[in-house]
Amino acid sequence: MSLKKINTVLVAALVLFVLWFGTEYILSPETTAPGFGLPNRPSGDGGGFLIVKGIRDVVLALVLGTLLVTGHRRALGWVLLVEALAAYGDMATVLTHHGSVATAFGVHCLTATFMVGCGLLVMHETRTAAPGTATPARQVA
Repeated sequence: MSLKKINTVLVAALVLFVLWFGTEYILSPETTAPGFGLPNRPSGDGGGFLIVKGIRDVVLALVLGTLLVTGHRRALGWVLLVEALAAYGDMATVLTHHGSVATAFGVHCLTATFMVGCGLLVMHETRTAAPGTATPARQVA
């Protein structure tokens, strides 16, 4: 199996995973929130912030999915690297607010690191494209 196919499967799985849990935050934030790792869920009107997190995650997944489907592989690699910062930020949020260390590292850090790995693989894939595969410029006579 080629590196491109492996990368495509990994990124597609990541997109579906992020899309799934982002949608869970939108549809049922009260049952999804405990899995984030913070010690307390927002009280009062604070639950709206959980939906904001869900919308953020869905948009992050849709950006990755769009780049994957349209074949913009180099941009996909860069966006994976940049979007990993959101998951590292979630990890930092859980840790700085005295949340679950296991969830911070086992969910957020692992997801972010997986994204970085996928991003680096896609970047490597696009860097090692065979020479001469680009269409040569048309010569005007």
